[in-house]
Amino acid sequence: MKGGGGGGGLSVTGKWRWRGLVIGVLFLVILSMLVHLAFLLGVRNGFHSPNPNGYVPVQHTSVSNGDNDRSSISNANNDTENDRSVHINEIVAKLAPKLSKDVLRKSTAGTENQTTDRNVMQSGQHKEALPVEPHTVLPPPPNTIDTSYAAKIEGTDVKGGINENENCDLKFGSYCLWRKEHREDMKDSMVKKLKDQLFVARAYYPSIAKLPSQSRLTRELRQNIQELERVLSESATDANLPQEIGEKSQKTEAAIVRAKSFPVDCNNIDRKLRQIFDLTEGEASFHMKQNAFLYRLAVQTMPKSLHCLSMKLTVEYFKSPYLDLERSQADKYSDPLLHHYVIFSNNVLASSVVINSTVMHSKESESQVFHVLTDEQNYFAMKLWFFRNAFKEATVQVLNIEKFSLDYYDKATLSHLLLPVEFRVSFRNVDDSSTQERTQYLSVFSDVHYLLPEIFQSLEKVVVLDDDVVVQKDLSVLWNLDMGGKVNGAVQFCSVTLGLLKSYLGEKNFNKNSCAWMSGLNLVDLARWRELDLTKTYRKMAREQVSLEEESIEAAALPASLLTFQDLIYALDGVGALSGLGHDYGLDVQTIKQAAVLHYNGNMKPWLELGIPRYKQYWKKFLNPEDQFLSECNVHA
Repeated sequence: MKGGGGGGGLSVTGKWRWRGLVIGVLFLVILSMLVHLAFLLGVRNGFHSPNPNGYVPVQHTSVSNGDNDRSSISNANNDTENDRSVHINEIVAKLAPKLSKDVLRKSTAGTENQTTDRNVMQSGQHKEALPVEPHTVLPPPPNTIDTSYAAKIEGTDVKGGINENENCDLKFGSYCLWRKEHREDMKDSMVKKLKDQLFVARAYYPSIAKLPSQSRLTRELRQNIQELERVLSESATDANLPQEIGEKSQKTEAAIVRAKSFPVDCNNIDRKLRQIFDLTEGEASFHMKQNAFLYRLAVQTMPKSLHCLSMKLTVEYFKSPYLDLERSQADKYSDPLLHHYVIFSNNVLASSVVINSTVMHSKESESQVFHVLTDEQNYFAMKLWFFRNAFKEATVQVLNIEKFSLDYYDKATLSHLLLPVEFRVSFRNVDDSSTQERTQYLSVFSDVHYLLPEIFQSLEKVVVLDDDVVVQKDLSVLWNLDMGGKVNGAVQFCSVTLGLLKSYLGEKNFNKNSCAWMSGLNLVDLARWRELDLTKTYRKMAREQVSLEEESIEAAALPASLLTFQDLIYALDGVGALSGLGHDYGLDVQTIKQAAVLHYNGNMKPWLELGIPRYKQYWKKFLNPEDQFLSECNVHA
């Protein structure tokens, strides 16, 4: 029994020893797992044991590849072998409750940066040492390039670099609104990003180059700068960039992040950034001037399609000499009992729309005679066009203005004086306490308009229409108006008096309460004009203005015209002429439909690509899109 009992006791003792052995093994396994877990967490979160000099190895904050990851693990493994207890403490700190990154950064930035800066400045033994800030924000993962990076700078979006918060003046900021309406997705965002990186790398390079211990980073920055300069010199768009540009951009970004982490002299960075900013500002100023020039060029230059139309019509005119282009209607040209309309234009399509819209709304088209005055270059194209196109029973005469005006001007000067002259004037109200300026577009007769009494000597009254107007109602009512001795029936702007335009008119004697007037739709009493000899008065004032202000004849047209017709304007208040369709985005649709005449004064003419889209429909409907020449020249207004 004892032996059996003793055997049972030994069995219990052996069992407890076996259990102790198992518990010990399990404890060692768990401890081993904790050590490896500590090691892995340290590598993952960038916790490195400090070296004797108080620095940590380089931590690449750029997008890393497999080789970089293996290098980081190897470095971390060496640090773990030196002091694993540090990692265990960091695990405890990691699992403990933390404040937010922003709060922690603010609370630790002062002491942490001061300590790190002192250590970095005192030591010259390490290579590429990088102080690690708490909770470093890592870049995007590999293969995810932020293409909107460049577009997000300065509050811009990806729609062509246009600021969404940009405020456009609805009335006079026409180009600003046009740019917003016609913006396109920026296709070269990567090129812009590379330019931004090159900008920053150049700013930091001189400061990093002064650090003796950072020769490797200096070489890396220099190499990245040279590569970006080479790429940007060969590629202006994203489509031309090499395939490996994403990797180059990431390496450059990584080098920039490392350069920013060093305590360099801020004055050097500031000085370099200012130098680059001055260069960039000069380049931006150049592009702004170039943009203004190209915009003005686009406004003043006839579109390619319209030039094609004029050339094709001219060629066709000379290919068909047997055609009786002069219709037997010469007796109507000088009949004072008919309704005579005068149009100054070098644009075949524009003058055609004016005539077509006027005839379409006329009750008696057979009594209408249109005189189109153009230059010699477009004379034959005009003649063929109006020979091929009939406008009900109206009569159209094409005149070469150069035959009437070469006694006064040479051809080079005449080309700038054919069309009405438009001015954008700014002024302040005298009674208004605010300093904000008002702006208004005014179009007046050009120097050539004052040949009207000489050209139409047998006529007593004419209606002068600009080639940028569209007629929507019958204008026969104009011929029954009694102007009471006035010479020029025009649309007046009594909100703009001559007194407000004193800076443009000079020191001449004039009635400050006289209203400014507009060309576009003008009923002219030629008999009264000849009686007062207003042509002589205008030319005298224009020459004085040119000699005193050293301006061109075209610039002198505004003050000379306003002063010539001072107190001789008959207000066409009841006609219903609406102006501003060439610059004002805020016109009411109902007002447009009810107006008798639409005037596209301003830079955005309806036949230009710059024209305001929602106003073009009132102009386009008077074109014949099936015309042979319009199709051949691809005219799509």
